[in-house]
Amino acid sequence: MAFLAALALGASLVAERASLGWRAGLSDRLTVQILVPSQGEVNDTLQRETEGALAVLRATPGIAHAAPLSDAEMQSLVEPWLGKGALVAELPLPKLIDAVLVPGAAVDIAGLAARLKRAAPDTQLDDHGRWIARLKGLADTIVWSATGILVLIAVATASIVAFATRAGLEAQHDMVQLLHQMGAHALFIARAFERHYALAALGASAAGALVAALLFLAAGGLEFAGVEAVPFLPPVALKLDEAAWLAAVPVIATLIAWATARLSVLAAVREIY
Repeated sequence: MAFLAALALGASLVAERASLGWRAGLSDRLTVQILVPSQGEVNDTLQRETEGALAVLRATPGIAHAAPLSDAEMQSLVEPWLGKGALVAELPLPKLIDAVLVPGAAVDIAGLAARLKRAAPDTQLDDHGRWIARLKGLADTIVWSATGILVLIAVATASIVAFATRAGLEAQHDMVQLLHQMGAHALFIARAFERHYALAALGASAAGALVAALLFLAAGGLEFAGVEAVPFLPPVALKLDEAAWLAAVPVIATLIAWATARLSVLAAVREIY
């Protein structure tokens, strides 16, 4: 249970970090794509429209910098999907212009798109708003799914401890009865059980969380072992400060076991006597 809980918590941390990284990389940026014309001289048209779009972008208030991507940068963008080689190098690729906004500047996107269309009819302006919203939605879904898994694991842990406590009480019925006849309060009897289950939960959950933390940390060394990361997916490894959050798993598991054992024993003793 603790191992699964640590995996779910680690996955939510990875998703949250990836979401923040994606959003930070796309916010305050605009991308202008100049499509390959269907007629006429391709290279001359692309060059002319690129220069026209650059002139519009550089004259727009709120845009700090605008520059086209080089051919090498374009090749590196398509390389994960098309590979590399002479055939790919000869493919007609659209031109991309990366524009950086002044922090906090409000740019009229619709007006800018219209001016770009007039200067370069084959342009498409992307402010990344749609992608940022989708990435945030995806990350939120992963985080909430992980939260749901953690809640289910907590409920299952409490149920297991309650069942084990009841079974322990039945097995030690004579001893519990003797203690009660000697005047022991229900709270005294509960402390004997809750300490046992709390320590057992602490040891087991610490081992599970430690194994999960080692797996996440080891995932960061896969590239050194020759395993290449998927380009469009975030790294699954946790940083050291993020792995420290996994220490919360045994703490919470111990508290659940302690509270469940106490409540179960108190309820059972009251039923018996």
